[in-house]
Amino acid sequence: MSTTNTDNATDVRTTPRATGHPAPKPRALSPARTLATAARVLRQLAHDPRTVALLLLIPVVMITLLRFVFDGSPHTFDAIGASLLGIFPLITMFLVTSIATLRERTSGTLERLLAMPMGKGDLIAGYALAFGAVAILQSLLATALSVWALGLDVTGSPWLLLLVALLDALLGTALGLFVSAFAASEFQAVQFMPAVIFPQLLLCGLFIARDRMAPVLEAISNVLPMSYAVDGMNEVLHHTDVTGNFVRDVLIVAGCALLVLTLGAATLRRRTA
Repeated sequence: MSTTNTDNATDVRTTPRATGHPAPKPRALSPARTLATAARVLRQLAHDPRTVALLLLIPVVMITLLRFVFDGSPHTFDAIGASLLGIFPLITMFLVTSIATLRERTSGTLERLLAMPMGKGDLIAGYALAFGAVAILQSLLATALSVWALGLDVTGSPWLLLLVALLDALLGTALGLFVSAFAASEFQAVQFMPAVIFPQLLLCGLFIARDRMAPVLEAISNVLPMSYAVDGMNEVLHHTDVTGNFVRDVLIVAGCALLVLTLGAATLRRRTA
């Protein structure tokens, strides 16, 4: 009996927690762990057809509805359709990503994952990769419908429209991942939409040119990523070639998405000690 006690004591003393030495931390980002996380999220989405329908069909339905609203004024549809082609995916990805991520936080899934040898970067990158794959399908459907079925007249390449729409969807995904850290319920996650999305929607230049706004509002719009998403769409709408402004707009939107994902990783932590 004394031997067993001694062995047990030795076992306890040699564990990392007992000796005060933390377990080895995983690398910040591992392709294998990232792909495993993305595959898990995609499997969960596959078992939720309503969410998949929301992600893939809502932008298509909204663009179609907009086309028939301006049926008597096709030039108006051409003027704002390209901009909304980028805005609709951003909004839907923001809503679905924030709610889905918060659901995993409140259910304890993220808590269990963070207790495993997995880095925060793996989790965030995995979620971004999974929802990014959905964003590709979403943007492809909406762009193809707008250009080839609804007759959206663009001067530039439709592939450039697709690129901006995809970046907007990824930005929405990043924003959704970020704000989920500050919500305690799914209802609160939805409440972040007026604070995060609506100001950008009003100031992005969709309703009035940004240079015609009050100086204070124009200055605010200059730091909002949705403004550059709309500018990028308008560049494709009016120019046949890739312009310097288009490259600037695309890089800003992509940079904002990467920055927000980094902030999301920084706010990802266990709720218990």
